[in-house]
Amino acid sequence: MRHNKHHASLGVTREHRAAMLSNMAASLIEHGKIQTTLTKAKALRPFIEKVITKAKKASVATEKKDALHLRRMALKDVRNESAIALLFNEKVKEFANRPGGYTRIYKLGTLGRNDAAEMAQVELIKADDPGYKKAKKPAAVAKVEAAPAA
Repeated sequence: MRHNKHHASLGVTREHRAAMLSNMAASLIEHGKIQTTLTKAKALRPFIEKVITKAKKASVATEKKDALHLRRMALKDVRNESAIALLFNEKVKEFANRPGGYTRIYKLGTLGRNDAAEMAQVELIKADDPGYKKAKKPAAVAKVEAAPAA
């Protein structure tokens, strides 16, 4: 059975992918936003959102052992103790009232790199960020029926 096997391989080995996502997630936690390729940004989004969810669950855990377990599970993914401490102690308050969608990806286009990879900026979203509203579509114009051919 191939459950839970679908993810972007990014053209590297499994170990390299795990290390790369861990380093990018630590940088995102510490700096708030990072710039990377669009493919890596799309791979990073579910990775970091699961870690943030663990931090939120640990902040509301009733028993200390449950919070410690969640912190260690997050540390297994993001192998940077200072980044995890920053997330679990300070930044988790920013996501407390947000039900999900903790990151936003902005496409930057190709920025003159020699491989012409499409670049993107990934940033963490604050809980009070309203996002952007979808523009309302204009009212549909009544279709004019074609005259029947004679």
